[in-house]
Amino acid sequence: MPNVAVLNMAGANVGEITLSDAIFGIEPNAVVMHAAVVNYLANQRQGTQSTLTRTEVSGGGKKPWRQKGTGHARQGSTRAPQWRHGGIVHAPKPRDYSYSLNKKVRRLALKSALSDKVLGNALIVLDEFKLDGYKTKVAADCLKAIGAGKKTLVVLENNDAFAVKSLANIKGVKSAQINTINTYDIINADTLVIVKGAVAKLEEVYA
Repeated sequence: MPNVAVLNMAGANVGEITLSDAIFGIEPNAVVMHAAVVNYLANQRQGTQSTLTRTEVSGGGKKPWRQKGTGHARQGSTRAPQWRHGGIVHAPKPRDYSYSLNKKVRRLALKSALSDKVLGNALIVLDEFKLDGYKTKVAADCLKAIGAGKKTLVVLENNDAFAVKSLANIKGVKSAQINTINTYDIINADTLVIVKGAVAKLEEVYA
């Protein structure tokens, strides 16, 4: 079982925690993680793109010139795709890009991402992350003290408004909870910071 040091908000070592092999100690599956990332990004697409086909653009009702005898190629409408202001061929229309992944695949991808952070020494466990107000500087000083990277994901134990909003003000930092954590955010972060209480909940849910 992987052992990780527990730090306080000042960056001092206050103990050690043994992480579950079932979540933090598996061999990362790159194929499954890739599938989860592609799925996440596809589900974020709005799919609102829309352009007009030749049947939808205005004009073009009159034949521009007679069929024969002009020396021009025959044309039936000035709104054909080859004309300026003409319609678009195979025009993109609004569509839903979202799709779902098998639950076992999603869980394996998440566990693989967490295990990969442990293997890369990019996981930091905090004993607690508590603020008595909206204090961005205190949050930033904490991340600096524990050695967090430029892009950091902080997994909180609960929905603490002070912590969430203070972290949101820091560039490159994102917060999450057990029910909102996802594979993409874990992989995208240079450093994964998890509050000790959140580790217990994570192991309870995904073990």
